Amino acid sequence: MPDDVPSAIRVSAEVRTALDAGRPVLALESTILTHGLPSPRNLEVGLSSEALVREAGVTPATIGVVDGTPVVGLSPAEIERLCAASGDSGGDRTVVKASLRDLPIARAKHLDAGTTVAATAWLAHRAGIRVMSTGGLGGVHRGASETFDESADLGVLATTPITLVSAGVKSILDIGATLERLETLNIPVVGYRTSRYPAFYVADSGFALDYRIESPADAAALALARDELGLPQAVLVANPVDAEQQLDPAFHDRVLAEALAAASAQGVTGHDTTPFLLDYVQRATDGASLEVNLEVYRGNVALGAEIARAVAG
Repeated sequence: MPDDVPSAIRVSAEVRTALDAGRPVLALESTILTHGLPSPRNLEVGLSSEALVREAGVTPATIGVVDGTPVVGLSPAEIERLCAASGDSGGDRTVVKASLRDLPIARAKHLDAGTTVAATAWLAHRAGIRVMSTGGLGGVHRGASETFDESADLGVLATTPITLVSAGVKSILDIGATLERLETLNIPVVGYRTSRYPAFYVADSGFALDYRIESPADAAALALARDELGLPQAVLVANPVDAEQQLDPAFHDRVLAEALAAASAQGVTGHDTTPFLLDYVQRATDGASLEVNLEVYRGNVALGAEIARAVAG
């Protein structure tokens, strides 16, 4: 583990020991637990994901903020604390969503927080973790040419050399514009056994990828090449959901169009847009989108663990 980890960041003894020994570690974000899944499903997913990583011979490092302290390697009790504070069990939500800009605020105010891709990737890298898994990546929002609404994930990943496994970006975003921004930011994007960029709920967004890899060893070689060149960007591995598990593409497109129209009619804008659209899609699909979400996440966690092993050598 690096010697210059800020004292404000707590790295668990298990993660610290694994890093110091050169054993594989996989970082996992926590906003899927605090803001992405209902209770008690969120706790089940949090604990089962860590179990899946351990079964692969890798140390899991779920990352979040507890009482203002960023924690790399939450304990089961801390995961339960964040899940219980999500507000989906009937109480008020007492846990916030923290991107990188929110970490000092959460620390100063002693808040509990689920960390986004941006915050998780930054904290993982500071602790010396080289691979991370998430569900869907943040990106450029529709209408961003007027609103400038773009996820902080992209800017952080442009300066954070980690390997990130995701199922592309959520289809509610402007996928074409997101891919253009990734190119502008010099962030490598490769498809895992695919030449088509995935769109979270569906395996093919309609956009082609220039490069693909076929194995975890390929991902590790790509990360090594990046490091040998001294480049600061993340490497993004786009891992599509299995075609048999995806939402029917035609059904998906119809529901998404309805969701976008509803958001426009109700004047939903800014940071309220994404949760509104995701909630609309979940209700319109009778929960099918939630099940796809879980398939996506499990697949990315499993692949992330394999890549972490390959990176550790």
